[in-house]
Amino acid sequence: MTHPIELTIEEPLPGAYVWQLLETDDQGTHPRVLRRAYEPAESYELALSSGQRALQSEIRHRTPHAHGTGAL
Repeated sequence: MTHPIELTIEEPLPGAYVWQLLETDDQGTHPRVLRRAYEPAESYELALSSGQRALQSEIRHRTPHAHGTGAL
């Protein structure tokens, strides 16, 4: 069973935006930090873009590889 992953963006200090990936349990509760930005971004948009890349990476990591489909 897979657990839902949520991308959130926080602004702990004015002008410092940090993305994090939160994973919940089977019931969708008790979120825990799965991954988090190493350093804050200077805009919400930059943090969102970086967080989306991290989310896609996490999805690729968890998805079984398709063998023989020609996909790269």
